[in-house]
Amino acid sequence: MRKAAFALFFSVVLALHTTINSYIFLKGWDVLPQNTALRTLYSIGFAILALSFIVGRLAERRKITRLSTALVWIGSFWLAAMAYFFLILVSLDVIRLTDAIVPWFPSFLSIDPLLTKQIVGLLVVGVVSGALILGHLNAIRPRIRTLNLRVDKNHSSMKELNIVAVSDIHLGTIIGKKRLESIVAQINGLNPDLVLLPGDVFDEDIGPVIKENLGETLRTIRSKYGVYAVTGNHEYIGGEKAACQYLEDHGITVLRDRWITINGSVVVVGREDISIRQFSGKQRKSLEEVMAGVDKQYPVILLDHQPFRLNEAERNGVDLQLSGHTHHGQLWPFNYISQKVFEVSWGYKQKGNTHFYVSCGVGTWGPPVRIGNHPEIMNVRLTMN
Repeated sequence: MRKAAFALFFSVVLALHTTINSYIFLKGWDVLPQNTALRTLYSIGFAILALSFIVGRLAERRKITRLSTALVWIGSFWLAAMAYFFLILVSLDVIRLTDAIVPWFPSFLSIDPLLTKQIVGLLVVGVVSGALILGHLNAIRPRIRTLNLRVDKNHSSMKELNIVAVSDIHLGTIIGKKRLESIVAQINGLNPDLVLLPGDVFDEDIGPVIKENLGETLRTIRSKYGVYAVTGNHEYIGGEKAACQYLEDHGITVLRDRWITINGSVVVVGREDISIRQFSGKQRKSLEEVMAGVDKQYPVILLDHQPFRLNEAERNGVDLQLSGHTHHGQLWPFNYISQKVFEVSWGYKQKGNTHFYVSCGVGTWGPPVRIGNHPEIMNVRLTMN
């Protein structure tokens, strides 16, 4: 089932990838002088860029090499470049269409059409390159997002709980040992009582994680009451059994449709990611089933990777739900799509007595670039009265 789902997903992505790249290629081809070596070099270079991500990902599933790693890095940046080239070029075509309908371009633009195209092309390349550089610098500098919340439950023996939650790390080829060490240092610097990982700890295949021995870095997370995680869709893409076992083997408890009581005072509930149906054909339990036996006199914290159906948490007496998955679109203007899909794409919301926080994540998927949002580590300071 997982292979079939992956094959369908890959086919759709490949078709879209091919279409967009063909459009960009033809636009670039059009601005180059005819019968020159430039067109040959352009064709070779473009083919490398367009194929690098797919070839690199497939290659590292067989064997991780310097070449596969280089291709993944090149291809990951190209995914962001591809998106922005496409958006800008489509916008320029729309502008040209308006001029064809009602001429309004200044006359000097038509004196040497090829030169005009080449100047515009260089400007587009400059804008996209600048966006990638600034977006990458933003992506590697997580911010601490502090949230002070109060839960009106005094049955707990604890009156305060310092929680650090980190979603969507996406450990793998792009986010490796150095980045993880930096993230762990920030987590430990907050002196957490409890560390929570609401899904997508891994990017896809855990081969690169094993090769870099990232599990030993995860072990260095310091937390008074432990580290708890749930599955995300990327755990399922890469193989959830191996991913969960790797986490458990390195000191992280994975809550898969079950709950646990922390220090006899706070309940942490972990839901299986909704992708379980897509990749295995199984159905995750309802939240009511998962929470059977929970004493709701205690504060209840829910980890659910994808922030769908928020009303379920409110209806079942959850005090705080932490989610991720959205990345808030990761690249502007895709945040507008994310905001349409999810009730909360990024940030805080309260429904009844239930607090929700959806993180845009600390890592990235695909492009190591963030534009229009900042990577974050959540520091939730929970007061119980």
